[in-house]
Amino acid sequence: MKNQNKSKKIFLLYTLISIGFIIFLSVMLLTVLKSRDLPSLYTKDSSKAQRGSIISADNFHIATTIKLYKAVVNTHYIDPQKIELFVELFSIYSGISSKDIKKRLSKRKGVVVLSYNIPEKRAQYLKKLAYELRRYKVFVEKKNPRTGQSTLHGLSVIESGESREYPYGNLMTPIIGYPHKLEENGYTYIKGVKGLEKRFESALGARQDEISQGKRDINGYIILNKESFSKPNINGLDIKLNIPVGLQIRIEKMLDSMKEELEAKQIIIVIMNSTNGKVITMASSNRFLPKSIKRSDYPSLNSAISEYSFEPGSVVKTITFALLLDKGLVNPYDLVNGHNGRFKIGRKVITDEHKFDWLSAENVIVHSSNVGIAQLVQKLSGVELHEGYKSFGFTKKSTNDFIYEKVGSVPSIKRLNNEIYKATSSYGYGMRVNLLQLIRAYSAFNNNGRIITPKIVSNFIDARGQNIPIENEEQIQVIKSSTANRVKKILIKTVNEGTGKKAKIDGLVIGGKTGTAHIVENGEYVNKYNTAFLGFTNDKQNKYTMGVVVVQPESSQFAAQTAVPVYKKAVDIMVEEGYLKPDIVK
Repeated sequence: MKNQNKSKKIFLLYTLISIGFIIFLSVMLLTVLKSRDLPSLYTKDSSKAQRGSIISADNFHIATTIKLYKAVVNTHYIDPQKIELFVELFSIYSGISSKDIKKRLSKRKGVVVLSYNIPEKRAQYLKKLAYELRRYKVFVEKKNPRTGQSTLHGLSVIESGESREYPYGNLMTPIIGYPHKLEENGYTYIKGVKGLEKRFESALGARQDEISQGKRDINGYIILNKESFSKPNINGLDIKLNIPVGLQIRIEKMLDSMKEELEAKQIIIVIMNSTNGKVITMASSNRFLPKSIKRSDYPSLNSAISEYSFEPGSVVKTITFALLLDKGLVNPYDLVNGHNGRFKIGRKVITDEHKFDWLSAENVIVHSSNVGIAQLVQKLSGVELHEGYKSFGFTKKSTNDFIYEKVGSVPSIKRLNNEIYKATSSYGYGMRVNLLQLIRAYSAFNNNGRIITPKIVSNFIDARGQNIPIENEEQIQVIKSSTANRVKKILIKTVNEGTGKKAKIDGLVIGGKTGTAHIVENGEYVNKYNTAFLGFTNDKQNKYTMGVVVVQPESSQFAAQTAVPVYKKAVDIMVEEGYLKPDIVK
């Protein structure tokens, strides 16, 4: 009986051992067969490419892009005994006040974004800080109660987007334009909305992000070998302008001052090299800060130089006279009856500010006689006048460097066959143009009869610093060279003896034409005016086509008192900056 009980105990023991072994084997088998999240032997790293910059002719970055980073921390992993140390060190490295950091940490537990807008250089400092914080055990491991695994999350500094920066504030706006932000997969991109930012979006935009992937080492870094793969980032192209910052700043300051003096709504100016079309200044008195646009800035967001369409007034007399002269329909010395300043065509009475009995055809331009040009233009047919205005570039885009442009209008051939419409259009009424179109048209008189396309952008620059040229537009011969030179002399006479006297500067060849026009509101002419002065300024080496428009000056309705002084001040600045050298014999 005793032996039997002993045998039973031994059997039971072996049975228990066998059952335990089977359970052990089963657990081991399940562990082996069960899918597990093993640490990846491979890793991937990426970095975003950047938008290109807009650079002035004198190599200043007017618009540029910086990368932004965000700093993220999980409060559960900060050692409570070292929270003050973390706050103080992060404040020093980030430039954010300790008070703000504490406020953000107290608002919520867990993952907290301490800043979204950390510049790249400061982000590098914070990455070093993150390493030091781990080394000094500011962060502690936490055990997951479900998995039993311990994890450690420190300070993370992550690429979050890009920011467009304008180091010179409102310089050259709204020519440059402005961008807006787009978000994609948590990354903030910049895209152009107006101006050069919009027109050259495809060139400025980033081309290719940097990507590296391959096997990783124990620290998580990519092992660079034959099995690894990487492609570099390709940033957007830089855009080089023909406009230098030094000259632009001085011209803009002058416009600001003259706007106040003339009590004008706006003043705009363009200065272009008459030989190659390079625009060296394109400025407005009404500008804005691209990064902080206010409601009051809305009217200034459109570039008045190409998007403000207006009736040009008497500056068109020069174009009309050039068409007559080119067809041999008028001789500069022909006499024209001034009708003592009042001349009736049909039911319309045309008047002059100054009364003339008789004057030469060229003096119609010199003294800006509406009566004179209204009679001379009748020698042109409606077709000739319509096609003539169009040949000078009216109703067409003036440049490829702007995406938005109001091309204006000229009266139809049918209307121009009517002697009244023909007369009023001859001195710039019943048609609409923009300043850049006038600059292009007037370039013919300083360029042997050829109009030239204004060029704001010089070239592109790629990531290797290589220049990518932009093909020049072909110059168009609109009048004979002899005609252009004759008109040029008349415009010089206008400055020396006529309505443009205040533009005269000794030692420089200056010619130009004044223009004043009523403004139309709700289909009717009102007692408001735009004034203009279009012309050229040359020295022995340089030739520039220049134009000024003063929008609604309150101080005077006459271009000689408003637009001409602005033109003169611009030329003075060009002399001081070395763009013009007066030839003065001592």
